[in-house]
Amino acid sequence: MAEENQFFRPIREFCQRKVVSCAEGDALVDIVARMRERGISCVVVLEAGHPKGILTDRDLRNKVVATGTSPSSLTVGDVMTSPVVTVSEHDVLYEALYRISRHNIHRLVVTDQAGALAGIITVTDILRLQAHSPHQLVVDIEKADSVDTLRDLHRRVQRLIVHLSGTGIAIRDMVKLIANLNDQILIRLIELLRREKYPGLTNDFAFVVMGSEGRGEQTLSTDQDNAIIHADSVEGGALQQLEAFSVDLIDALISIGIPACPGGIMAKNPPWRRSASAWKMELTRWLSTPSPENVMTGSMFMDLRPLYGRRELADTLRDHALHYMSQEPVFLVRMVQNMTRFAPPLGWFGRIRTEKSGPYRGMVDVKKAGIFAITDGIKALAMESRCLDGSTHDRMEALVEKGVLMADQMADLRAAFDFLVLKRLQGQVAALRAGAAPNNYVALDQLNAMEQGELRLALQGVGHFQRFMHHHFKLHLMRN
Repeated sequence: MAEENQFFRPIREFCQRKVVSCAEGDALVDIVARMRERGISCVVVLEAGHPKGILTDRDLRNKVVATGTSPSSLTVGDVMTSPVVTVSEHDVLYEALYRISRHNIHRLVVTDQAGALAGIITVTDILRLQAHSPHQLVVDIEKADSVDTLRDLHRRVQRLIVHLSGTGIAIRDMVKLIANLNDQILIRLIELLRREKYPGLTNDFAFVVMGSEGRGEQTLSTDQDNAIIHADSVEGGALQQLEAFSVDLIDALISIGIPACPGGIMAKNPPWRRSASAWKMELTRWLSTPSPENVMTGSMFMDLRPLYGRRELADTLRDHALHYMSQEPVFLVRMVQNMTRFAPPLGWFGRIRTEKSGPYRGMVDVKKAGIFAITDGIKALAMESRCLDGSTHDRMEALVEKGVLMADQMADLRAAFDFLVLKRLQGQVAALRAGAAPNNYVALDQLNAMEQGELRLALQGVGHFQRFMHHHFKLHLMRN
């Protein structure tokens, strides 16, 4: 197996299963004695079999030894770190690496499907696997000391994806890898700008990403969709500095190689940089006046994911929107109407229709052909059911749990979605290899008979889903 493929295998294959655990009410001196006897550096604290915290050597040094506190009167709960960062044993190893890096920790508690303790995985476990892997990219991004370095690293990310595209890695893991690495680059860029040019920048803001980036579903042609939400208290000089920072940040992203949004949906532009109260008013305007433009913009905004800063600023806006739509569902219905208008390009007897002229003659735009209908349709159902977290895959699974989708229906839809995204990514990789700009088009004559058959089935699946959405939201009762 290629070195990089190790990082797309499930964590359950690598984690340590023998984990010492305790309860938060246990005497600290007893648990420390147990740690010393067994030569271990951490103990997982459980509550009803589920991880509640973790006690590490670092906790003992920083919270007991450094403060001169007597341990004899302390319990584990007085010293442990809680909540503890966890990862599912079914996640791929790269996800563990990403979380370890993101939280600046040395180990993760591994849980099973029910959220119970299943094991533990450490940085050492991961580094033991390979020296040359996506891990090195993460390390290099964290150590980057300039925009020029980040530009080179962005190119390395693209080269890595080109290399991995032919190795059989699941498309869900591929797009997650792209999103995670791009997250790391953006976060590091913010840190560099703050350190070098804006050391006094306010902390009362959130930088959020939206659209496919917000869902963690980026491919190689994704442009920017981002915004800034700042607290109402940020004003005067602090607000001016935040505005200057947003301009420098977006300009730096463009210079790194992340394309500007053609529609200007970027934090450097005033409409996409507002106070929490102003955003609430704007969001209410979109929801109460569901014009085609407002529906497209509002739908993209509902994918918002706070990447840096105060998460609660974004959470409050999403909660406001979901509450509003539960009382006034017209926006949601218009959103579904819009996704049903993107009919799959299928003609008589299932013939796939392609562009008839122009630079994309003989090609199919797979985003318009089906990816958009699936992502927006699933998003609408998730908004209705209040399970918007995560990717389209995550939302599908949550909708099955809530009984909105049947398991077999979700499996068919997921297969169609994965195939369309895979073909888009493969087309983008081919464009990069040919020195061209990646896009969303796939040449029909470049697909073999089996692939054309799969494409036809995927597009038919999109049509079935659109009919389901039409019935679910009772669009036949709506006036246009």
